[in-house]
Amino acid sequence: MRTRLLPLLIVLMAAVLLALGIPLAVSLAAARQQEVVVDRIDDTARFAALAQFVTESPTRSRTDDTSGDGRRETLQRELEQYHSVYGIKAGVFYRDDNRWPMANAPVGWNVPESGEGKDAFDEALLGRRPHDPEQVWPWQRGRLVVASPVIRDGDVVAVVVTDSPTGQMRSKILRGWLIIGAGEIAAMLLALGAALRLTGWVLKPVRVLDTTTHAIASGRLKSRVAVASGPPELRRLARSFNEMADNVEDVLEQQRAFVADASHQLRNPLAALLLRIDLLALELPEGNEEIASVRTEGKRLAQVLDDLLDLALAEHAESDLRLTDVGELAAERVASWSPLAEDKGVTLVGTCPATTAWVDPVALSSALDAVIDNALKFTPAGERVEVAVAPNGPDCTIVVTDGGPGLSDDELERVGDRFWRSTAHQNIKGSGLGLSISRALIAAGGGSIAYAHHQPHGLKVTVTVPRNRPQN
Repeated sequence: MRTRLLPLLIVLMAAVLLALGIPLAVSLAAARQQEVVVDRIDDTARFAALAQFVTESPTRSRTDDTSGDGRRETLQRELEQYHSVYGIKAGVFYRDDNRWPMANAPVGWNVPESGEGKDAFDEALLGRRPHDPEQVWPWQRGRLVVASPVIRDGDVVAVVVTDSPTGQMRSKILRGWLIIGAGEIAAMLLALGAALRLTGWVLKPVRVLDTTTHAIASGRLKSRVAVASGPPELRRLARSFNEMADNVEDVLEQQRAFVADASHQLRNPLAALLLRIDLLALELPEGNEEIASVRTEGKRLAQVLDDLLDLALAEHAESDLRLTDVGELAAERVASWSPLAEDKGVTLVGTCPATTAWVDPVALSSALDAVIDNALKFTPAGERVEVAVAPNGPDCTIVVTDGGPGLSDDELERVGDRFWRSTAHQNIKGSGLGLSISRALIAAGGGSIAYAHHQPHGLKVTVTVPRNRPQN
């Protein structure tokens, strides 16, 4: 969930920062250019004031000074000093068609014939004050042209034009943008850190809840959710989950206690009943079929009660997990069941290399006994029952295969259920609880048991136990 939530927050934060940063960058560029434009307007206004009193005719030689006070030379000198100091081209041009220069620096520079310079000159001829020129961006190498009219007696007699390089202005804009970019990156990193903390704080109770749910589903019913941190809604959900888990555990405990108590309490009356049947049998003719049938059903009922008690204990007992050599344990169980297999004419073989895993040795031994017993029970004489132990990545598998009749696909889905027995095997001794006990014992240690077809016929039972210590 965090991997899906974080990108969404990052995209939203980036959009907000861009929405703030782009207008700020544009505003900065406009402010820097406006500073230059205002400065140039002041300069052109000063030169226009000097040019108001120059009365030289545009048709006369520039070396003549009919004004008699040297005003044109003063203007020319000011323009040359201005160009020398700032590197800005400047000139005052008459409004005639030839745009004759009153004074200019450098000498020979004239009004551009096209572009923004011509447009600014034409607007100044109409008596209009300088306006903001088109924005110059850092990647552009344009120049900044500002024109101001020279007005005498209400008429425009000349135009002052300045043509400025934009390199310094573009450098200032770029430096400002770099500062804004660094601020945006710092804000993004800060927001990312805050998002990581926020998502971690919000999702931590969810992760704990997920882990606890998995633990309970795996059989560790005493697992509970810690409700120390997180949003109030999730803390309330955690408390509700713990209450639900407590109620479920209480119900299951009541069921286990009922099964254990019922099976235990019924054994004494059943034992007394079987004893009375034996006493009655002494007064009947030997070989009476009804008495034999009653005895058989009584013994079967006693076996069912014993298996119910074993199942209740298996589901209730805590696993004592230890690092155990599963191969050695399986080999011991094969050796223990070999005499019974020989009596039935079944070949019982084991391939049990040394493989360690975290299991409860007693529980695994009991589970393997139930599985091997079931395999021998349904395997006819002359067939084989094989027990194979092998490591499988993080797990260890114990595969028990038999040469019996096997089960159908529908029956495979039900095998292991309590009291379930195949309709084809109803005449074989058993209570239908053996594999259920095995599943409970294996699940208590964090393992699992699965059933599949064995080719060409028979049943394949795979017991899987963890090689690494399960997390509590």
